[in-house]
Amino acid sequence: MLKPLSTATRELVNLDGLWDFAVGTAAGEHPWTGPLDTRLEAAVPASYNDLFTDSAIRDHVGWVWYQRLVRVPRGWSDERVMLRLDAATHEGRVYVDDTLVAEHVGGYTPFQADITEHVSAGQEFRLTIGVNNELTNLTIPPGTITVTEDGRRQQKYHHDFYNYAGLARSVWLHSVPRVHIEDITVVTGLDSTTATVEYEIGTSAPAAVRVRVLDAAGTEVAAGEGASGTLSIEDVTPWRPGAAYLYDLVAEIVDGEAVRDTYHQAFGVRTVEVQGARFLINGEPFYFTGFGKHEDTPVRGKGHDDAYLVHDFQLMEWTGANSFRTTHYPYAEEVLDFADRHGIVVIDETAAVGLNLAVQGGLTGRPHPPTYSDDTLSDDTRAAHAQAIRELIGRDKNHPSVVMWCVANEPSTHEDGAREYFEPLVELTRKLDPTRPVCSTASLLTTHENDRIADLFDVVCLNRYYGWYIANGDLATAEALMDSELRAWVEKLGKPILMTEYGADTLPGLHSVWDQPWTEEYQVAYLAASHRAFDRCDAVVGEHVWNFADFQTSPGIHRVDGNRKGVFTRDRRPKAAAHALRARWISLSGGKPSNDA
Repeated sequence: MLKPLSTATRELVNLDGLWDFAVGTAAGEHPWTGPLDTRLEAAVPASYNDLFTDSAIRDHVGWVWYQRLVRVPRGWSDERVMLRLDAATHEGRVYVDDTLVAEHVGGYTPFQADITEHVSAGQEFRLTIGVNNELTNLTIPPGTITVTEDGRRQQKYHHDFYNYAGLARSVWLHSVPRVHIEDITVVTGLDSTTATVEYEIGTSAPAAVRVRVLDAAGTEVAAGEGASGTLSIEDVTPWRPGAAYLYDLVAEIVDGEAVRDTYHQAFGVRTVEVQGARFLINGEPFYFTGFGKHEDTPVRGKGHDDAYLVHDFQLMEWTGANSFRTTHYPYAEEVLDFADRHGIVVIDETAAVGLNLAVQGGLTGRPHPPTYSDDTLSDDTRAAHAQAIRELIGRDKNHPSVVMWCVANEPSTHEDGAREYFEPLVELTRKLDPTRPVCSTASLLTTHENDRIADLFDVVCLNRYYGWYIANGDLATAEALMDSELRAWVEKLGKPILMTEYGADTLPGLHSVWDQPWTEEYQVAYLAASHRAFDRCDAVVGEHVWNFADFQTSPGIHRVDGNRKGVFTRDRRPKAAAHALRARWISLSGGKPSNDA
């Protein structure tokens, strides 16, 4: 799905701001049939959970409703009028006046509706959006809903971050011509100083199409006719980590000399491949340094905020990070656009987190239900997962910053049914995009001995917490365990290994001269022990610390105001570990040191 743009043939109106708001229990049986009877207003974009002081709203399970009046620009009388939601977490329903115009399940990818037949240029309409935060065994991510003795519905889920909900990203009204460009796919190749640009243009109806490629200065460097083809760019400037360069593919629907529609698709020329135990970008070995992150800030929850976007990227640059993973869901498109422009490498992940019922009992020894069954994660769950993969790749396929697809985080891959569940999903991912490597991250319960699916992937991605959940406070043992496991994975598969998570909870301002967990010194020492093990293993191609910043979770006795594994606090103040990472990663900017050094 193309992101709405203002072009010579298209216009858009941003609908962000304050909307009337009501929870489902107070909104009436059919809240879209008239004005909401409420005194509450909610900000868009923002999660609604932390906006209000009423805990019943924060903990509400089910539908909430947003509403506002929208005026269609009077100049749109000959255009198709489109309504687009960048996300509705986790399910959305959209009403124009009394008419349902769109439904969507999946909390982190966009959807839209053509509302031309329901509105008039220059006139107002009532826009009502319902958002449902319920998670079940048929959703991605999964969850369960229980009812207390006093009738309260409670949401349980298996992922370790707060289930923020609502309209956390922008809402748009935009126009397109009657016959318009619906989709663009760009795939690049690189041979010395010459690039190939394969393109495919989807249109709403058969139409004549032409394309032009402009360089960063706006100079035309290639052109072609037809809805698909291959162009060449001589003396190309590749997109490189830390040195972004973007070209502009201008796609046009033409009628003779008249341009009926035009859309600009930014792209970068770069290649990605896995070769033996190396990860290559433009044929050169790449070593990942960076973080798992979260879209999580005070008050806004998962609400996108451009100020935090800029500041977070500044902090990543300050630490020397060159990459991050979109843990554990697709991030706002603005984040990937920014990464494209600034040369930051991205591992793009679906919202398939918590597919691991073994975690309920595996770390404690208690029995647990099977993760894969008709009553837990079933064929219907896998169908929802497949749709999430389709929507992720459909949205993000043209971003040069995205170098790998991550289909899931910490699924239970040692249980019966794991391969039957994941093999079709990996095949689908490769079919949708054969140009990028594919991965999934392995939890602590998945080892080289019991794993059943690691051979399906291009890179072994490990989430390991030796020194925290295992060998807590004993960093000598933790380092030895890390060494041993890395060697075992190399011997088993011989593939690149990316440490996608490792970290220790840390309270800023807590100090000790000993290896005392939760202190700032322990977090620094923990990271150093992990890094020594990484440096001894040639197959390790990167390190993503968990986490960039502290973030909110559901309440629990092992979580004090959220997860504290950030190297920055939730309001982005550095802990001692941030300075230690900066020293290491700046020294690694020329590449990982050889074991022979």
